[in-house]
Amino acid sequence: MIDFIAQNMAPIMFCSLVVFMLIGYPVAFSLAANGLLFFFIGVELAPYSHGSINLSWPLLHALPDRFYGGVMANETLLAIPFFTFMGIVLERSGMAEDLLDTIGQLFGPIRGGLAYAVIIVGALLAATTGVVAASVIAMGLISLPIMLRYGYDRRLASGVIAASGTLAQIIPPSLVLIVLADQLGRSVGDMYSGALVPGLVLTGLYLGYVLVMSIVRPKSMPALPPEARTLGHGVTSLILALVVTVAVSYAAYRYLEPVHGENAEILGASVGIIVIYVVALADKALNLNLMSRLAQQVVMVLIPPLALIFLVLGTIFLGIATPTEGGAMGAVGAMAMAALKRRLTLDLIKQALASTTRLSSFVLFILIGARVFSLTFYGVNGHVWVEHLLTSLPGGEAGFLIFVNLIVFFLAFFLDFFELAFIIIPLLAPAADKLGIDLIWFGVLLGINMQTSFMHPPFGFALFYLRSVAARVPYLDRITGKQIAPVTTGQIYWGAVPFVCIQILMIGITIAFPQMVMRYKHEPVNSAPAVIKLPQLPGLSLPQIGAQPASPAAPDLSQPPNFGTTPAKPAAPPAPDLSQPPSFN
Repeated sequence: MIDFIAQNMAPIMFCSLVVFMLIGYPVAFSLAANGLLFFFIGVELAPYSHGSINLSWPLLHALPDRFYGGVMANETLLAIPFFTFMGIVLERSGMAEDLLDTIGQLFGPIRGGLAYAVIIVGALLAATTGVVAASVIAMGLISLPIMLRYGYDRRLASGVIAASGTLAQIIPPSLVLIVLADQLGRSVGDMYSGALVPGLVLTGLYLGYVLVMSIVRPKSMPALPPEARTLGHGVTSLILALVVTVAVSYAAYRYLEPVHGENAEILGASVGIIVIYVVALADKALNLNLMSRLAQQVVMVLIPPLALIFLVLGTIFLGIATPTEGGAMGAVGAMAMAALKRRLTLDLIKQALASTTRLSSFVLFILIGARVFSLTFYGVNGHVWVEHLLTSLPGGEAGFLIFVNLIVFFLAFFLDFFELAFIIIPLLAPAADKLGIDLIWFGVLLGINMQTSFMHPPFGFALFYLRSVAARVPYLDRITGKQIAPVTTGQIYWGAVPFVCIQILMIGITIAFPQMVMRYKHEPVNSAPAVIKLPQLPGLSLPQIGAQPASPAAPDLSQPPNFGTTPAKPAAPPAPDLSQPPSFN
């Protein structure tokens, strides 16, 4: 019995960790406690394991180095507090309210316009804040009462808000993508580049679902009545402003192309956006009436977040800044935007710093617990057990991907995305690498899957966030004076189900079309051996590096060997003349 336990320590340890977490112990402490407990057991059972346990007491000395050299010195994880601080400052600065109001007015005349606005704003907030809680709470507080006021179906409204908030998980600068890149040992910039197109495709699928529902069930999402469109009309003016921006951008591109080359496209677009933004500001300040009020508001509200997105993601994709430096610039840009709106206060900074410290400490303790767990798990050859288990699945790469996604989808019912990333990914990555799977593609695929952890009834955090701000009792609407019925928990859960199905569909699309992610790769480098030619010096001949040496001529074996002529003997010195006396001169 002892031999059986010693030789199967890895699966016993993994099952024990699952039991600890299902009981309700904090994940960080469950990881560390399991690691230390099974370390002690493993040391005692090592003689009975027939070499499958490689643990000894001196191995504990490696823990401080794993903490300080591995966790505390990890510069990649510095991006997490920067992006968290940026998101909280932007959420407190009122950017979400301005975006929802403006885009809601823009799409208000069409059926389902508010739902379109929520999804588009959710994508913009995901690209600026990267925090699910901030997006869901902001849109739940602002959009849900308006949608209920004008007769939107409660399940549809709840599902749209919760799903749009989870876009922050897959659209850069997502925190989960930073953690996945760190655990997979890949570049955060490559992970961001690979996840960009799938994030936009998922946003398009959400918009497509709203379009289908507006046709199938038109009464579930009516258009805004004329009295609710406070910005009036002016779409034609907005289209003209867009045309002018494109024209200015193209002219600037043609002017800058000879000097700046490939970067001229981005610089030209920046010039066009700056010009139209300055025109909108001057039009509002001087009452020039060049643009309609709607076009003016759209330009002034949309361009600052887009500029912040470029400041963060554009500099990363262009190779100007690392993700950590991009996060730092984003935090400074968020404070600048809040200051321009006169909402940057000391209290706001204190709240943002407190929330950032709390989340960073949460991530740090989970990572420390994971290091303790992995020290023991690798010592009992757990990585070998997991690798053999996964690589021996039927179906090869396809069978592995299906099994892994099912496991992650199931565990997402109980675990947060941070917990999944720190526990599951280090076990799956070696097997995926051995099967020849690109780890960036694998990480984006799992990131989309982990996104469902926010939407799973009954433990989805996005559902909890929305439940905390949705009305629980009937209330009187302050605009219409009508009594509005509350939103039940069941309506929130049922509203999330279609969007969970869309996310599962997105997983299948990513598997079927991996080129959406693989676009992050650069052009292949020519690996042919180089031939270096050196100048010929007078009287000196050097062989070319990389050239094949000339083979010597074959000897002629039909003739006897020639060893060369015998050298002539030196002439004998003349004999001395003894008949004469010697001369000493």
